Amino acid sequence: MTELDIAYAGDATLSPPSTAQITLQINGAEHTLRIEPRVSLLDALREILRLTGTKKGCNQGACGACTVLVDGERTLSCLGFAVQYEGTNITTIEGLAQDGAMHPVQAAFVEHDGFQCGYCTPGQICSAIGMIREFQSGFPSALTKDVSDAFLDLPDEEIRERMSGNLCRCGAYTGICDAIRKSFASGAVR
Repeated sequence: MTELDIAYAGDATLSPPSTAQITLQINGAEHTLRIEPRVSLLDALREILRLTGTKKGCNQGACGACTVLVDGERTLSCLGFAVQYEGTNITTIEGLAQDGAMHPVQAAFVEHDGFQCGYCTPGQICSAIGMIREFQSGFPSALTKDVSDAFLDLPDEEIRERMSGNLCRCGAYTGICDAIRKSFASGAVR
């Protein structure tokens, strides 16, 4: 008897929801799961796979704590169903380090005190990596419509605009901007 069967055993009027088998590519490893189709990517990561670096903040797509990279693009994992991400490459904060060394953006966050309590930090770092890639690819922002003549450096105003979907309740924004600016200038993100 599964946990799902046990949950519905007490009430004969309820029937267990249907499940789907999916395979997700996460941090370079393949994970086959049998889940309800309505399970969010965030809940699959945290509750099923125990990749708890991705945080659940608002669970409404407003705070950015759940940001992961999907095929290199920043994605709010609370807003999508896990079944939608079959066939994609998902990278969580746990998958950024290579050969025991922190990703350069992680190292920049440490060097520039880009965190205080650390709760939002995994989402901030994943978002920063995706944001730098967007900028380098010429994606416009509300502040800068044409980035074809990309800045030699990434101004704070541009960083704040592009990172506005990631909230830090502690107010570590100065360190976050410094870390992102250093990561951009060093060419650490491609």
